Amino acid sequence: MRRAVVKYNGIKAGILSEEENGEYLFVYHEEYRKNYPELFITFSMPVSKQNFRSKNLFPFFDGLIPEGWLLDIASESWKINKNDRMGLLLSC
Repeated sequence: MRRAVVKYNGIKAGILSEEENGEYLFVYHEEYRKNYPELFITFSMPVSKQNFRSKNLFPFFDGLIPEGWLLDIASESWKINKNDRMGLLLSC
């Protein structure tokens, strides 16, 4: 399982994980939920105790991955397959 710490304005907001079955999971940190209940990462994932699951990388995070010629440069430089969305996200 691969994991990434997600920060919002330098504050640890939650954990994004790619599970063994290929699903993605995002969970807000408990402290973040208590202290910043209105600072959601994206409208589709409001701050809550809910675990957000998806068979595909969440659109918000997927949108952070380079595209086109920049994707080519990133995947060649970091030796990451262009289809490895989580690997590319972790490298950015």
